[in-house]
Amino acid sequence: MKTLEFHRDDCPDRVTVACAGREVSVYSYCGYCRHCAGVRVGRRTIPTPQRQALSGVRQGAGLDENLLNAALMFNTLVRDGAAVECEDDAGAGFSSMYRY
Repeated sequence: MKTLEFHRDDCPDRVTVACAGREVSVYSYCGYCRHCAGVRVGRRTIPTPQRQALSGVRQGAGLDENLLNAALMFNTLVRDGAAVECEDDAGAGFSSMYRY
């Protein structure tokens, strides 16, 4: 597992990381990537809320509301965090967590 440090631009809403040789948006890519394991906030690494929401969906809970709440929580973690934990040791890059 590797740690990808956040790069914050002058615009406070833009947070990027270096992924597979290019800069990608944490909000648009990492939040929906199957390799994203969590967000580092202070000393703690908090698991990606989207993974927890998907496991709840498979157990029969509501899909739309859970995924929306998970995305909002992920955005809050990124706002307060400093890095993302990535399980992509091979360097393959983005892979959607919503594909079967």
